[in-house]
Amino acid sequence: MRRYFASAAIVVVSAALAVGTTNATAQSILLNLPDVSQHARVTQRIGITDVTLDYHRPLVRDRKIFGGVQPYGSVWRAGANFNTVIEFTDSVSIEGHPLAKGAYGLHFIPGESSWIVILSKNSTSWGSFTYDQVEDAVRVTVHPRAAEHQEALSYQFDDLAANSAVITMRWAAVAVPFRIEVNTPRIVAQSLRDQLRGLAQREWQAWEEAANYLLENKLDANQAAKYADQSIAIEDRFENEVVKARALAALGRTADAQATEKKALAMGSQQQVHSFARGLQGIGHQDQALQIFRDNIRKDPTSWIAHSEVSRLDVAKGDFDGAIREMKISAGLAPPALKSQVDAFVRALENKVDINK
Repeated sequence: MRRYFASAAIVVVSAALAVGTTNATAQSILLNLPDVSQHARVTQRIGITDVTLDYHRPLVRDRKIFGGVQPYGSVWRAGANFNTVIEFTDSVSIEGHPLAKGAYGLHFIPGESSWIVILSKNSTSWGSFTYDQVEDAVRVTVHPRAAEHQEALSYQFDDLAANSAVITMRWAAVAVPFRIEVNTPRIVAQSLRDQLRGLAQREWQAWEEAANYLLENKLDANQAAKYADQSIAIEDRFENEVVKARALAALGRTADAQATEKKALAMGSQQQVHSFARGLQGIGHQDQALQIFRDNIRKDPTSWIAHSEVSRLDVAKGDFDGAIREMKISAGLAPPALKSQVDAFVRALENKVDINK
C-alpha cells in the first residue's frame, strides 16, 4: 500500500512540473477534483470523417511559455495532463503524409522558426514523459506564426473545405497550423456500399442518391448504372431514370442514354421536366432545353409552368414583348410561394435580360 501511494505522489509531483500545472493539490489520483488545466474536446466533420481532439487547456499565467517553461527542441504533450489525443474515423493525410484511421497521441517539438508535429501510435500515456520516437506514426515540420495572446490553450479547425481542414493550436502569442486532408469521394463510395446493405437497401431513393453521388464526383459510372437499375427495380421513377441516363452517357452508351432520358421525360411531372430543362440551360445546353420546353408545354398548356416556358421560347427568338406578356400570365397563375420569383423574371425581361442564360 505504501508503494502505491508513493507512486501516486510521484505522478502528482511530475504533473506539477509540467507545462500548465501550478498546484499539485488541485489534482488527485483518488478523487474527482477540478483540473487546473481544464479538459476540452472538439470535433469537426470533414465529408463524413470525424476528427476529434481531446486535450487539457493550460493557462499562460504571466509565464513565458515557448522558449521558457517549455524549452525549444523538447517534446511537449501539446496540452496538459494526459496525452493530447487526436482521433480519425477514416484514413487521412497529415501535411501530405498518409495516416490510418484510429487514435494517436499528439506531441509537438517547438522551435523558434519551425515546429515538429508528431502523431504517436501511443495515445494512452501521461504527457510526453515516456514518449518514444520509435512509436511515431507521422512526424512533419510546420511553421508557427505570431498571434494575439491566447490565455488558455485551444485547438480550432480553420480553412474548412470539402476534403480538408487546418487544425491550429493557439496558446500564448503563437499559432501552429497543420493540414488534414481526407479522400472524401473514395471514403463515401466505400461507405455507400456498406450503407446499402442495411435498411436503406429497401428504398429507391437510397440507390438513386448513391448513383447520383458517384456521377457528381466522377467516380464509378458503371457502379452508378447498377445502383440506378436497383432503384428502378424497387420503383420506376423520373428521378432514377434520369440518373440512369446520366450514367449511360458517362459510359459512352449514347443511344441507350437518349432512350432512357426520353423515357424519363415522359414519366416526369411538368415541374420535374421544367427543372430538368433549366438544369440543362445552366450547363449551356440551350437547344436541348428549348426543345424540352416545347414538348413539356403540351402536358398542360394552361399552367403557369407552360406560360413560363413559352416566355423562354419567345426570349430565344428575341421577342421580349411576347416574353413579358407570357411571364406576367405565369406570375398570375404561379403558387404563392413562387410568385415573387416569377415576378423577378418579369422585371428582368422588362430590362431586356436574357433569362435563358
